Amino acid sequence: MTAPLMSLTWTDHATGRQGFLVVDRLVRGVSSGGLRMRPGCTLDEVAGLARGMTMKEALHYDPEGRYVPLGGAKGGIDCDPRDPVSYGLLVRYLRAVRPYIESFWTTGEDLGLSQDLVDRAAVEAGLVSTIQAVYPLLDDETEARRRLADAFAVEVDGIGLDELVGGCGVAESVLAALDRAGVPYAGTRVAVQGLGTMGGATARFLTRAGLTIVAVADVKGTIVNPAGLDVDALLAARDGYGTVDRSALRPGDRELPGEDWLSVEAEVLVPAAVSYAIDTTNQQGITARWIVEAANMPVLPEAEELLSARGVTVLPDVVVNSGTNAWWWWTLFGDIGPDADEAFAHTRRAMRALIDRMLARAEADGTTPRAAAHAIVAERLPVIAERFGWYR
Repeated sequence: MTAPLMSLTWTDHATGRQGFLVVDRLVRGVSSGGLRMRPGCTLDEVAGLARGMTMKEALHYDPEGRYVPLGGAKGGIDCDPRDPVSYGLLVRYLRAVRPYIESFWTTGEDLGLSQDLVDRAAVEAGLVSTIQAVYPLLDDETEARRRLADAFAVEVDGIGLDELVGGCGVAESVLAALDRAGVPYAGTRVAVQGLGTMGGATARFLTRAGLTIVAVADVKGTIVNPAGLDVDALLAARDGYGTVDRSALRPGDRELPGEDWLSVEAEVLVPAAVSYAIDTTNQQGITARWIVEAANMPVLPEAEELLSARGVTVLPDVVVNSGTNAWWWWTLFGDIGPDADEAFAHTRRAMRALIDRMLARAEADGTTPRAAAHAIVAERLPVIAERFGWYR
């Protein structure tokens, strides 16, 4: 794949903080990718995420579906979302990149930002919507926008459907891997880093499937219980950033340092918080059989090589966490309606098919799941380009 179509760095006049936008590719003149906010965010990081979005879009291409994949893009802001200046910074960033959002970049929540916050800031920045660039591609814009709004209004047990579909996809990725390996759900132990939208929903779905969550990590540290944590209680006790109120812990729960989630006795690790969480040093303590990347780029490439060499399978982010993005478009384009059961069923089918194809390809080629995912994308991109147009 070639260099990104466009990359830019923006400096905020009020704070001196920087924001970034990278458009990797356009399909039918439009790209898709969320906006993250975290301290230390860089242009290189955003470029890697934009390339990942190109892959996620291509992986979900279904010639029979109404949803046609878009190009990949990503935005990023170098700021702690808890900083008092963060909201004003977000509004000014959106004002600065408004022409791109109006023309060819569709965006939404990502690390550090909720969809509600992005939507509120977008209104202040003078935008109709953060996905308005895709509206010209819709058969019936009014009906499509109503369908998506209705879907965002759906709640399951008091949690918004939009907060659950991504975790449903991650959980199904775990279950598909276990099924291929012949490993029963009961007795399979899981450690999750991050109990925000993605990590929390993943833990919820895995618990309901019969797996045991033995550790969760947040900014305060790691909570462990070899007999299993009360996931519902922890979810109810978290704040808007996924930090758990420790007063909700049970007598059997213990608190450990933050990185200890990596070395707990578990078959599955789910990094669902920050990028670059697993490096060449801390990977040495991992004894799990699978690492399932719910976050974007949580395992450094050099660490993945070492893990693969000793038999640890890394299921890559470009497949595992692609469900949320796909759900937006399945709903907007009309492949599914604003219904939780329909959304979960469609997500499970799509994610299981992708995981099965990726793992089968990796086995046949004698390579890693990530390399197999790249090979599948390489086969699909020319088809998409020929049929819909591709702008580098």
